[in-house]
Amino acid sequence: MQNILSVQSLTKKFDDFTAVKDISFNVETGSIFAFLGPNGAGKSTTIKMLTTVLKPTSGEISINGFNVLKEQDSARASFGIVFQDHSLDDELTAYENVVYHAVIYKVPKKERAERIREALEIVGLWDRREDYVKKYSGGMKRRLEIARALVHYPKVLFLDEPTVGLDPQTRNSIWNHIRKLNEEKGMTIFLTTHYMEEAEAIADQIAIIDHGKIIESGTVEEIKRRTESESLEEAFLKLTGRDIRDQNNESGNKVRTIRGMRRRNRH
Repeated sequence: MQNILSVQSLTKKFDDFTAVKDISFNVETGSIFAFLGPNGAGKSTTIKMLTTVLKPTSGEISINGFNVLKEQDSARASFGIVFQDHSLDDELTAYENVVYHAVIYKVPKKERAERIREALEIVGLWDRREDYVKKYSGGMKRRLEIARALVHYPKVLFLDEPTVGLDPQTRNSIWNHIRKLNEEKGMTIFLTTHYMEEAEAIADQIAIIDHGKIIESGTVEEIKRRTESESLEEAFLKLTGRDIRDQNNESGNKVRTIRGMRRRNRH
């Protein structure tokens, strides 16, 4: 199958610290690809490079056939992204938020209304389109961010921990929407998550990064077999260790640990 995303020898240095160390991987068109790693492993830095937020120190990235470094506008038009932190304007309605995004991505004016309706219907928010975002729940905001990322018809949808902090029912609803996009639209999904059971349930392929290097990749079953594990979480812990990560090696800021997040998410 053809690859819609190709990463070759990607490296990112911050002064004398190397956050991402010569990594290479491919993502097949129409697949769901999970990019996993502990805090500080290089995951966020990699995503920022893939989505043109950061410039690599060296290496090549191709999205939908476009060189991300040399053809940034075409590459950006090929993907949508839902960041971990909310980026909506709470003082605008849901519809206005999506309109603003459509204008930025130069969606033709004559197609704009139809695309916005389609995107909002996909995530079940068309009937709430005139509500101000400040009245939305956390799950509704996340669904709106997904709708906003869809309005320019991206080939790849990047989801950076899309269900963090959400209750199980909302998480399940969001994953159902994501599966529908993948199955019915043929959209490639590139996701990160700290919920190992989510990745195990939904991903076709997985890559695990730690200390800036990809330490394992393949299907869930391949990774479990090679690590002699019963679950992806067990395999993840065997590969990355059980030590608490007190510092985020990518930025030097204190962050939550994998173990701590799982513990809090159970309550």
